[in-house]
Amino acid sequence: MAAAGPSYAHGASDIPLTGETIGEAFDRTVATWPDRPALIVHQQKINWTWTQLAARVDSFAAGLLALGLEPGDRIGIWSPNNAEWIVTQYATAKAGLVLVNINPAYRLAEVEYALNKVACKALITATRFKTSDYIGMVNTLAPELAAAPPGGLRAARLPHLRTVIQIGATAPGTIAFDAVAGQDALPQHLQCDDPINIQFTSGTTGLPKGATLTHHNILNNGFLIGEVMRYTDRDSVCIPVPMYHCFGMVIGSLACMTHGAAIVFPGEGFDPLATLETVAEHRCTSLYGVPTMFIAELDHPEFGRFDLSSLRTGMMAGAPCPIEVMRRVIRDMHLTELTIGYGMTETSPVSTQTRIGDSLEKAVSTVGRAHPHIEIKIVDTEGRIVPRGEKGELCTRGYSVMQGYWDDEPRTREAIDRAGWMHTGDLATMDEDGYCAIVGRIKDLVIRGGENIYPREIEEFLYRHPAIQDVQVFGVPDARFGEELCAWVKLRPGAELDADGVKAFCKDQIAHYKVPRHIRFVDDFPMTVTGKMQKYLMRQAMTELLGFNT
Repeated sequence: MAAAGPSYAHGASDIPLTGETIGEAFDRTVATWPDRPALIVHQQKINWTWTQLAARVDSFAAGLLALGLEPGDRIGIWSPNNAEWIVTQYATAKAGLVLVNINPAYRLAEVEYALNKVACKALITATRFKTSDYIGMVNTLAPELAAAPPGGLRAARLPHLRTVIQIGATAPGTIAFDAVAGQDALPQHLQCDDPINIQFTSGTTGLPKGATLTHHNILNNGFLIGEVMRYTDRDSVCIPVPMYHCFGMVIGSLACMTHGAAIVFPGEGFDPLATLETVAEHRCTSLYGVPTMFIAELDHPEFGRFDLSSLRTGMMAGAPCPIEVMRRVIRDMHLTELTIGYGMTETSPVSTQTRIGDSLEKAVSTVGRAHPHIEIKIVDTEGRIVPRGEKGELCTRGYSVMQGYWDDEPRTREAIDRAGWMHTGDLATMDEDGYCAIVGRIKDLVIRGGENIYPREIEEFLYRHPAIQDVQVFGVPDARFGEELCAWVKLRPGAELDADGVKAFCKDQIAHYKVPRHIRFVDDFPMTVTGKMQKYLMRQAMTELLGFNT
């Protein structure tokens, strides 16, 4: 029997990369599809064509430069999804300003760190969202703002910040978003390798890192994502994922812009009912989300009253997709061409994606194969490529790899090796067709009495139980075995199940050492805004509950 080949693949493609800037690509889209829908914002009752969007983008870009900002300056945006976010995204790109995405869930210490880390000269902020009083927090960090002339802030705790632009209102010292306007010509000397975007990664330890991305990184990734999903100007893409993250900004906005497809926001933040309403009302052809979003939509009590027959494609990403959820999405939401994407902020983000026409088996059990122009490999702890079928760390290389972490050379070198490979920290396998399956995070590996256990395997098994809506499995300290398995289980509405029932379901189906010893039933899981489960918080909570020192 022939030995398995190496776990290496290259996404060879006859589609060339572009050397354009985002602004140049935007202008070409406007010229090509001037009267096609560009931006639909459900909650703001906005429906703009590309020409109408371009007028606002160009005016806002010129207005930012008129405030004294210069190409290369950093400008933060702290806001949920709205039309102003899209205007800002393209205006900053055309002005050559580096847009700094700030998580809408950030609180005082986090936003102070982010603004100071990259020396933001300006901040665009919403007034408030849910429990976040953005203007209140800005005033706490910079009480000098109230007495400062617009654009003349000098704050002790935010020494680089000069200008605060407010969406939807005007507090003392701020400039109204709609008042930022100009007519001057925009810079013509911008280059595709210029940094244009900084996104903070939500690390589980240490301070957030500012992944620095170029026009070339994110424009090409957005374009190639749209190519894989076969977007045209007749598509309309429902984007309930946050814009501050690559999922919204690149997979969403840039994939649409490069193909003339409509960008559709169902709300400021994710709401399953608003998402279903928006898809039905605007006849969206594509829908995005992390698995928890699709679960919430499928299980909504009003799901059955919406006509979702316009849907054909989209992307599920951000976290591994439960197999049963994927089957329901294809069957019940008409998403027969739904793709699964995998990547990370540091790689712009998509490195692998399933393809339209892939078998159901590939669609439900892998994260696809190498994206166009991307190399991937799977390596062991010594950095050697493993044979296909064996587990190892997934690494990626190509145009999409970030320039580095802003002002953090040591952590950049930890992530990107001398050969240019980005080390993801994810455990994966590659099959004979080059398709990859994510089996867990290296740090999530549980070693119980010498046995290596991959939590994802246990989760996929437990998803088969009809009463279980969602489940997360992780390791907790154990005096005898070193580590034991713990499962947090979320039940379907009205379902009944206890710990003994879970263990009985596992009996004789999986090895005894893979049966979770500790089982806890929960209503929700701690997760990031983008839907990534924060297992370290679950682990901390259970460690304390079990009486171990953290």
